[in-house]
Amino acid sequence: MTTAQSRQQIVPGAFTAFARFTLLGGTVGLASSFTVAALATHIPWGAANAVVTVVSTLLATDLHARFSFGAGEHATWRQHAQSAGSAAAAFALTCAAMFVLHQLVATPGAMLEQTVYLAASAFAGLARFAVLRLVVFARGSRPQATAAGRAAWPVQATAADMAAPSVPAMLCRAA
Repeated sequence: MTTAQSRQQIVPGAFTAFARFTLLGGTVGLASSFTVAALATHIPWGAANAVVTVVSTLLATDLHARFSFGAGEHATWRQHAQSAGSAAAAFALTCAAMFVLHQLVATPGAMLEQTVYLAASAFAGLARFAVLRLVVFARGSRPQATAAGRAAWPVQATAADMAAPSVPAMLCRAA
């Protein structure tokens, strides 16, 4: 019989977590690029990209939950939603970088475009790693709700509690 303590994984250090994050995310990304190309021969490219993006984000989030960040279990729906939000923010960042490049340089060469895109992607990847490690898969930020411990979370809300949080970190906890 396994207990909760024996199932709990040791949280890997930052370097190990980052190495796993890079390896797993890179592998999923590479597989996704081939999958989009193959799927686009049967359906429009935009639709293929959308389907593969959703599936690869779900897969990568689950892999990160189980291996990169030491949870040892499948990602929760909350973690999937937060991860999707960070992926959307990373996508927006790379789009913004390319938009700014095209505003500053009338006809940038392929090398400059690739450099800007890869730099923005690297920055977005680092930011996404930080968000996933420190917010989405952080341990100890909330009490764990167990069957016996649910009563430890009293639900009492006032009108002041329901106002928009003034601290950005509280927005993540509200999700």
